[in-house]
Amino acid sequence: MPPTLSVCKPQPKPAPYARKPKQRQTQRDGPVTSAVPTAICPRANLTLNDWLTVFAFIDKHPDLSQDWVVEHFHTQQEGALRFTQATLSRKMKARKTLEEQVHSHPNALSGKCPRAVTSPEVERALVLWVWHMEEKGESVSGPMLHKK
Repeated sequence: MPPTLSVCKPQPKPAPYARKPKQRQTQRDGPVTSAVPTAICPRANLTLNDWLTVFAFIDKHPDLSQDWVVEHFHTQQEGALRFTQATLSRKMKARKTLEEQVHSHPNALSGKCPRAVTSPEVERALVLWVWHMEEKGESVSGPMLHKK
């Protein structure tokens, strides 16, 4: 006698997930920051704009120790910047290169790490092309950039 195949009963298809629609990113007035409310994140990588803010504070208060600077930014009520004294010391040594990165590309202030550009002329041409496309009201995708 041949074995019989067991067949499952047809099941109804599950309903689609209730996804929230993605919000479009709007143009910001200033660069992105890593500042967070004091109760959320213990530490995060700071943006270049955040480090320039820290450097400006240090320039205004040259007599404060690095521990005091860390504590000052840690205890701010609005938008606390979280970093350690060791990180501050390392960033102070690299201050000149961090300040030079500001002029490297349009979104440098919002970046957390430097971008490696192998062909600055091509990078500049792509940036100008993207600005031109945005002025015309057209969106630019990754494949379009790759092809260009």
